[in-house]
Order: sequence, then C-alpha cells, then structure tokens
Amino acid sequence: MRRCAALCGVVAQAQAQAYPTRSITMIVPFAAGGPTDVISRIVTSHMAQTLGQSIIIENVVGAGGTTATTRAARAANDGYTLITGHMGTHAAAVPLYPNLAYHPEKDFEPVGLLAGTPILILARKDFPPKDLKEFIAYVKANEAKVNAAHAGVGSVSHVSCQLLNSVLDIKPTGVPFNGTGPAMNALVGGQVDYMCDQIVNAVPQINAGTIKAYAVATPERNPSLSNIPTTAEAGLPVFQAQAWNAIFAPKGTPAPVIARLNEAVGKALNDETVRKRLLELGSVIPGPADRTPEALAALVKSEIAKWTPVLKPAS
Repeated sequence: MRRCAALCGVVAQAQAQAYPTRSITMIVPFAAGGPTDVISRIVTSHMAQTLGQSIIIENVVGAGGTTATTRAARAANDGYTLITGHMGTHAAAVPLYPNLAYHPEKDFEPVGLLAGTPILILARKDFPPKDLKEFIAYVKANEAKVNAAHAGVGSVSHVSCQLLNSVLDIKPTGVPFNGTGPAMNALVGGQVDYMCDQIVNAVPQINAGTIKAYAVATPERNPSLSNIPTTAEAGLPVFQAQAWNAIFAPKGTPAPVIARLNEAVGKALNDETVRKRLLELGSVIPGPADRTPEALAALVKSEIAKWTPVLKPAS
C-alpha cells in the first residue's frame, strides 16, 4: 500500500510537471457576451499562449451560475476542466441556495483572481428619472410597477440589486434571464426598467447612449466612465458594491498544476494588451499580491461572510 501510494504520488507529480498536454475546458457559468464571459475570453486567450494549449470556453447557463459551478466541482481534478467563478457563484450562492450542491471553500482549489468589476446602477434610456436622486424617488413611488432585470438568483446582477433594493426598502418585480448578456439586451430594448450590472457589460452601451447610468457603486469614479458619479456623489453613499471574477479548479487538483495555471494568470495580467482591454472595459486589475491562490481563498471566505447576513433573509 505504501509503495503504491508513493508510486502514485510520483506519477501524479510527473503528470503535473508535463501539464498541460491537451486542450483545457474553461466553464463560464453564464451566456456568451456577459462580463464573466468577456473577462474569461480576454485572459484565457493569453493564458493559452503561455500554456501552449488551447483553452476552450464552454458557456453553461442556469440557476444563477450554480448549474455550471456544480458541474465544475464534480469534474476530474486533473486541471483540464476549470471554471471562471465570481462573487455570485462562489459567495452569494451559499446563503441564497440552502441546498447548494457544492461549497466554494470545500469543493474548489482557488487558482487566481482575474479582475474586479465595479457595479453600476443602470436603466433603459427612456426611464423617466434623470439622476440617482430622482431614480430613488421614482422607484419608491412606483414600486409595484417597476421591474429589475438580472441573470438569475445568485448572479452578480441579482445580488447587487438585491442589496440596492434592501437599502431603498423596495421590492420591485425581478425579471430573470440566462445571463447578463440577455438581460442587458432586454434593457437596451426597453423591455425592463433597470438593473445593477458589472461595468464590463455596460461601458459600450453607455457610450453608445443605448442605456443610462446613474452611478457607480465605488468610492471613486471609474476612469472608463469618468463622467458617471459615484453613489456617494449622487446621494446614496451606503450602496457600495464591486464584483470580481476568478479561476477555480476542482478540489484535489495537484498543487503543481495550480501553480502552473496561476503563473499563466499572472503573465496574462502583466501583458499590456490584456491590461488595456480590461481597463477600457472598466475592470480593476489586481496586483501581484492579490492574484495568488491564497489571496483568492481569503477573498472567497470574506465574501461569504459579507453576503450571508445580507442575503439570508431573501433565501
């Protein structure tokens, strides 16, 4: 038994050192075109160059990202199936889904943080309120009539607007979609009234004038949308929200494989072309100290602690 264990360990180590020898599947738990999908494609494109193997994006939608995340948790822990998770799938889902089939801390190996994504309060372009103060007054007065789009229970767009609605003490009608991309399309088309979304998904639409933005929920304005005020400047300082995207592997994935993947993440985030594309979309690029697996593990733990008291009553 001991000899077998030792031999198996040597084989696993050798396989990890040769990794990867074939293409890698990166599960994205939302529809194509949303912020998680966009960030994944930007970063993994460069990672593939570093690793010498293609990274195939597989969009798997459903249940606020938890369908795909459950699938990733149950995948072989050989480094060939990964997932781009975020604040929703790896933190908010814990209090929102009492029967969640996975646990972010127990069923995954953290690889590395990809980007921070500030949250914006958005509305269809012909929504009557002109600024955030008018928006607050309007949704409170028309609570029974207004609706808010989101990418499914547990998604970033759902969780962040859940927080906003809690702050405003309103319960508008929620309209779920299979991803933030479809939700944004509905907002652009005027089929829904407002939504809270990651900046990556919104910059092109705001610049094109197809939707309106009331505020960004961060302490400082974002360089990509310098004309959009912060929630503090616009009159709602208590609403602060920033999401994030990160890569995770199934629990038990060999440490050398995690290290190789993390190295590839770091090289991607240091690349000027990758950085330029992420910054143009309003992303916040994490520094080297925040990109480590240990830092990501700590982030997941703190985010679960942060969102559980906020979202538990809604589950």
